[in-house]
Amino acid sequence: MTVSKVMEVIQAAMLVTLKIAGPILISSMLVGLVISILQAATQIHEQTVAFVPKLFTIAAVMVLLGPWIMQVMNDFMQYIFRLMVSLN
Repeated sequence: MTVSKVMEVIQAAMLVTLKIAGPILISSMLVGLVISILQAATQIHEQTVAFVPKLFTIAAVMVLLGPWIMQVMNDFMQYIFRLMVSLN
């Protein structure tokens, strides 16, 4: 296996990681921003006020995007297995 092929696999793995984690992180950041604005406006600085909505948002995003996430992971694993077969 050449260095360029290894770099291609690493690049594909990083892209899959960003595809999977991106929507979850973005939704969590948006909810955190909204909660922070509300906390600043009401002067309520309780940690659980920010934690619970983020937790529910992450769970909802994972439930909604679960099939897509599994498809992305399945495509990547098929790519890896095809690559392993072509090594022989």
